[in-house]
Amino acid sequence: MITDADVERWLREDVGHHDVTNHVPGETTGRLVAKESGVVAGLDAALAVFDYLGVEASAADDDGDPVTDGDRVAAGETVVRAEGRARDVLRAERVAVNLVGHASGIATKTRRAATAAREGAEQSDHADPDDVRVAATRKTTPGLRGIEKRAVVAGGGDTHRLDLSHAVMVKDNHVTELGLETAVEQFREQVSFTTKIEVEVERPTDGVRAAEAGADIVLFDNLPPAAVRDGVAALPSDTLSEASGGIEVADVPAYAATGVDAISMGALTHSASVLDFSFRTGESS
Repeated sequence: MITDADVERWLREDVGHHDVTNHVPGETTGRLVAKESGVVAGLDAALAVFDYLGVEASAADDDGDPVTDGDRVAAGETVVRAEGRARDVLRAERVAVNLVGHASGIATKTRRAATAAREGAEQSDHADPDDVRVAATRKTTPGLRGIEKRAVVAGGGDTHRLDLSHAVMVKDNHVTELGLETAVEQFREQVSFTTKIEVEVERPTDGVRAAEAGADIVLFDNLPPAAVRDGVAALPSDTLSEASGGIEVADVPAYAATGVDAISMGALTHSASVLDFSFRTGESS
């Protein structure tokens, strides 16, 4: 959910205390246009910025057909149309461009990763192309997690946990401090029956140990695909599996072929390139 407080923060950062640049009289129209092909996302955030400033805006192409998050766009295609006071259209444009460009870059990278996962699973006897998921992590930009996670979904990925309350993850530091079995037991006593517990392991053989301790999900961290395959094969059928740790799009097919249920990638959010957009005012389609 995008709130007025979110929009106010974004605009305050860009407009500052004394905006002379955009003191432009009259009314104008504008179009947010893709400068390269990709998967569009962040449209709700852009529309919220225009709406806050009283600008009429819609996610639509030059023919007036709706554009939605997850759509593929080509260079030159319009994704948002706006009309209102020139001063307000101009004040909104850079924030809108930045938000859509950032979110669309994430959606585009996620789509590539999801496609790579399906292709890798299709080439394997250990995996089902319909089951393997590409997931984001909590490695997001402070204040923009909602936009970034929705961009992952637009690209065909999974949000993973949105915050610490959505699942318990027993990581290496917990194991060091408490021991694996004790950590799982302690957290199981504290959480609701609806909350899943995931245990991170760094050796394939520890996957079974984690499952026997009560883990719902076993995360094989920083392991090569062959080791992940061995670890997944040894797990009980009712235990979900995940691979993570420095995985890039080029690595995804090999991990998808292991039979793992999910591949989590911090790179989807912290390293995605911005998709290039521009905002053009006073133009007819």
